[in-house]
Amino acid sequence: MTATYTWDVFSSLDGYGANTGDWGGYWGKQGPELLEHRLALYDQDLRMVFGATTYRAHAQMLAAGDQIESLDPWVTRMRDIPATVVSNTLHEPLDWPDATVKGGDPADIVARLKEGSDVPLRSHGSLSLNRALMAAGLVDRLQVTIFPAITGTSGVDPIFAGGEDYDLELLETLTLDSHTQELTYRPTRH
Repeated sequence: MTATYTWDVFSSLDGYGANTGDWGGYWGKQGPELLEHRLALYDQDLRMVFGATTYRAHAQMLAAGDQIESLDPWVTRMRDIPATVVSNTLHEPLDWPDATVKGGDPADIVARLKEGSDVPLRSHGSLSLNRALMAAGLVDRLQVTIFPAITGTSGVDPIFAGGEDYDLELLETLTLDSHTQELTYRPTRH
């Protein structure tokens, strides 16, 4: 059986994955429905897949031991999920419980993971890794959470920059806290 691979990404309306402005996390738009929904998404058997840059960012954020309680529960839950870090630059041991590093071609690594996993695979962020996996036809579900903000001057990390063209089949929609949209698609190369 082949495991489902979901690329989960946060975005401003204009397609940026982060910002340098004074918005704060979630572009300042998080609410209780979003946070409860995120925890439910990560409160199941999964395997996380990260690229090196996203792993480093998450590990740094979660390394502040006494500050972990101040993070959103879904973020701390994500750290407890087994993870594979796809990297040719990082080496074990990692500062992450139950994480392994796999070096080599990302498409080969994820194809093997999909074939051998008994649980769904999920990646949060990891933009360049997931653009490459989409190009290889390995992303089954693209889940984009769109926050109601346009970050034209402060937006960084354009999510799909440098990627291929795709047709998207809409599978699910969800409105959270009356303003944030979660859209789940099945991508196919155009």
